Amino acid sequence: MTHTDASLRSQASAEPGVRRARAVERLVRGQATSDGAGVRLTRVLTQDLQRRLDPFLMLDAFGSDNPDDYIAGFPDHPHRGFETITYMIAGRMLHRDSAGHEGLLQNGGMQWMTAGRGVVHSEIPQQESGVMEGFQLWLNLPAHDKLRQPWYRDVQAADIPRRRSAEGVDVFVLAGHSGGVAGAVTRETTEPLYLDLHLPAGARFEQALDPSHNAFVYVYRGELRIGEQAVPAQRMAILANDPQADGVVLQAGPETRALLIAGRPLREPIVQYGPFVMNSQQEIFEAVRDFREGRIGGYSG
Repeated sequence: MTHTDASLRSQASAEPGVRRARAVERLVRGQATSDGAGVRLTRVLTQDLQRRLDPFLMLDAFGSDNPDDYIAGFPDHPHRGFETITYMIAGRMLHRDSAGHEGLLQNGGMQWMTAGRGVVHSEIPQQESGVMEGFQLWLNLPAHDKLRQPWYRDVQAADIPRRRSAEGVDVFVLAGHSGGVAGAVTRETTEPLYLDLHLPAGARFEQALDPSHNAFVYVYRGELRIGEQAVPAQRMAILANDPQADGVVLQAGPETRALLIAGRPLREPIVQYGPFVMNSQQEIFEAVRDFREGRIGGYSG
């Protein structure tokens, strides 16, 4: 059976039993900002949280039905040293990069780009009206992979593995594993888990988590309860690290949609300068020099 089978999409999968659930360490309200050519967005995971949520560097949420908020998109810009995962809830955006990759990101689809040693790319909306909504997550690369060959993969909505829990929760598995379903992408070193959860009103959802992994939940519709903590829409709940905890339990209030993201920390130095994330200031200097001298994406300043 393939993950695109309708039978898998509607199948009720047994939940892994969570014996001790993680609590919420704190709630985070994202910061309104703009990026690219003026795209309005909310930066949910900010730079000051990079050590706490290692290996994740950034999470941006964007969503608007006003074209002025997104129409200019993200023209050519460089990256080095990490991966970007863009997940589109609604809308159409065209990706092109200097490594020769091109893909149309649309409703329910994901694109995963490994910048590695360096790539210049653009993300330009392919619509002049309507809603554009989605997320971009930055995932760090370990030191030994920061200068690897760039890589890119488009995953259309129909090809994202999914399952339905016994309580009717639709689980879209972008990365990692949930209830026996393997995600669209896996990474050996950081072991990212990236789930989009659609919970009916009152539904309960359990997910096993490695106790050593950092994890958070972002509610983008409705409201959840995690233990004693209510988590309203547009809030990120950082899950407490507990060596005795083996997972998390989410309880929906109204119909709710949320991202559950976790990964194995690299515990390496993080040095960021704009679109470059390396392990030392010297490597940042080299990244800037390589970009200016045309060794990243053919740019020549």
